Amino acid sequence: MTGQKHVVFDVVGTCVSFDAFYNGIDKVIGERLLARNITARSFGFTWMTAAELEFTFLSISERYKPYKEVMSALFFRTLYMMGVEDPRAFATEAERDQCAQGYSELELRPGTKDCFAKLRDAGFTVWCLTTGDTKRVRGYFERGGVDMPLENFISCDTAGVAKPALAAYRPALAQFKEEDAKWFAAAHMWDVTAAVKVGFRGAYCTVYEKESCAEIFDSELEVVEDTLPAMADKIIAASL
Repeated sequence: MTGQKHVVFDVVGTCVSFDAFYNGIDKVIGERLLARNITARSFGFTWMTAAELEFTFLSISERYKPYKEVMSALFFRTLYMMGVEDPRAFATEAERDQCAQGYSELELRPGTKDCFAKLRDAGFTVWCLTTGDTKRVRGYFERGGVDMPLENFISCDTAGVAKPALAAYRPALAQFKEEDAKWFAAAHMWDVTAAVKVGFRGAYCTVYEKESCAEIFDSELEVVEDTLPAMADKIIAASL
């Protein structure tokens, strides 16, 4: 293989887990949620998914807003959709902000450090493409003891286009030469298959979604593994 070797990672959900987010919700309003037969995990997932939906719709309609602003706005609506009839009597805006703070305290998945080390030892440059703000996202790596240079972060906030719009991936791809090995790695099937469509080679890890639901995606992925280190091994082997 001539040229340089690059792997662009999705971060939230792929390199970091959502456990701290769910645990934060549980500490703030967990008992009240359980009284209504709602777990902190189910509320957190629903809130996050609702925010991702509106974030994407705003982006598609050329009204891009940073994800954290969308997430804040969706808190009370999500409570209502889950059966809380009077959300603003159920929780305060201060409690909403406390719950959202958990999103800034996410921790690296076990294996992320090993995954990056394997790739770098094999001559790969590691990049991150994220819908989050760079400062927050870089903090995940700093707290986890993984070196991730600021210049290797690419944020959708800069381009004002959210993944999985193909335009969100093209600036990252355009940084590399035609002869380079260009991989995109993610634990979201929708993410990695969109990157493949613009020209990346795709690596998917099942650590988050467990079920790939491959039947609804059009792309053939070169690498599918259950752990991040195993995914790194396959990327290295496929790039020889």
